[in-house]
Amino acid sequence: MSRRDQIRMSDEEIRAFLQEQRTLQVATIDHDGWPHLIAMWYVLINDQIVFWTYAKSQKAVNLRRDDRLTCLVETGVRYDELQGVQIKGRAIIKDDRETVQRIGEAIFERNTGSLNENTRLLVAAQAAKRVLVFVEPVEIVSWDHRKLGGGY
Repeated sequence: MSRRDQIRMSDEEIRAFLQEQRTLQVATIDHDGWPHLIAMWYVLINDQIVFWTYAKSQKAVNLRRDDRLTCLVETGVRYDELQGVQIKGRAIIKDDRETVQRIGEAIFERNTGSLNENTRLLVAAQAAKRVLVFVEPVEIVSWDHRKLGGGY
């Protein structure tokens, strides 16, 4: 078995890993062809990565022009701890206010805790200016160096 095959995560392991982590690195293609890289909070909806962003943000502008993006979630300090999932995909942008607010609430709760009357109003105000980005995978690459058992 190749080393690559040894460290590859199963679909279930990928799902569990993505549910545990919080921050997604998102790369879009800027107007000059250079990558535009930013960190985003996300949620999984039906095993699909979804994040929200301001409708006028650079990443949203980039994705409307070219829907290709690459996402990375990774963790670990030492080589034998490294884990990650890279997703090359296409962005599906949705701006339905009710859906934006509902998923915005899920993102908020996942990262900051339960909503209350004040935070629900805050999310509602932000939802008016935001869009959702659903990541439609084209290629997924994963690694979990813990599977090597400390060997290199």
